[in-house]
Amino acid sequence: MSVRLTAIYHVRGDAAGIAARARGIAVEQSVEMPVEAIDDAGVLADIVGDVQGIADLGDGMFEVRIGLAVATTGPEAGQLFNMLFGNTSLQDDVTLHDAELPAEVIAGFGGPNLGIAGLRASACAVGRAMTGTALKPQGLSPAGLAALAGRMAGGGIDFIKDDHGLADQGYSPFAARVAAVAAALDRVRRETGHRTRYLPSLSGDLDAMRAQIRMALSVGVHGFVIAPMIAGLATFDTLVREHPDCAFMTHPALSGIARIAPPLFYGKLFRLLGADAVVYPNHGGRFGYSPDTCRHLAEAARAPWGAVRPSLPVPAGGMTLARIGEMLDFYGPDTIVLIGGNLLAARERLREEAAAFVARVAGHHFA
Repeated sequence: MSVRLTAIYHVRGDAAGIAARARGIAVEQSVEMPVEAIDDAGVLADIVGDVQGIADLGDGMFEVRIGLAVATTGPEAGQLFNMLFGNTSLQDDVTLHDAELPAEVIAGFGGPNLGIAGLRASACAVGRAMTGTALKPQGLSPAGLAALAGRMAGGGIDFIKDDHGLADQGYSPFAARVAAVAAALDRVRRETGHRTRYLPSLSGDLDAMRAQIRMALSVGVHGFVIAPMIAGLATFDTLVREHPDCAFMTHPALSGIARIAPPLFYGKLFRLLGADAVVYPNHGGRFGYSPDTCRHLAEAARAPWGAVRPSLPVPAGGMTLARIGEMLDFYGPDTIVLIGGNLLAARERLREEAAAFVARVAGHHFA
């Protein structure tokens, strides 16, 4: 038998039919054809998926564990996702709940470049949670966004990221925007001694993103935001490996189309491909994640996992300054608290509100 990873699905069904349904998933996710039509003994023994276990979770839901040959993954990021949930994602009775990956798969990717310790070092943040915000709205010029960034940085924010909708639009071209924001943050550093890290948003095809990274590095920017489901999983993995000294923060745009459990999707798989920090919708915001989902996601991002560095959870999505204490108590210090629009609502008092935000996070006492 070949080396196998285990894909763990939650399947709606009934006791009478679940065994056959499990076998169907195993075949669909491996050879995608009638097994009786295969006459190659090696394929039958080493490639066809095998049902490793079925457990009744109650209320018509079953956990189905399928062993899939590691050889079928490439190893390549897109193909790993394909083998875990490609065709079966089109069948609405199934959710990909988790995956157990052997050392061979984990070693093929490598995980975050910096991880929590590296991001802490870059922000000079010891023993506290970190602060983050987003440049928005769309439509502002590079000068307008740089002015906002300067005021935020003047308040002591650790990380300023582009809103994920900022790309290479005519009103704010990537190169002009990054140069202007980097210059604004450098002015603040010279004035105050505080160094805010900027993470511009990557867009376009692989060659365009490579060019964007080269340009950003030339002005001292070493961190980036990327939406893996828009950029492409293989593109994300390639950029991480090509730039081992850079940090990558993932954005969840478009990932809501997948029936994959968020702790696996963001906490494990995005981490495996290289997310130093992973943005996701926090409970109680604009999106529908529950506290349990968010807790398990943060645990998956930070849990020990062999040689794979941990990722920083970045709960976001309509968070307010009033929730800072609650979020810190919920997530603990290994977190970036990201407040975007609610902070920008301060308008002419943005620098003062940013400073108050930073002070509240830095002064929080963890139980």
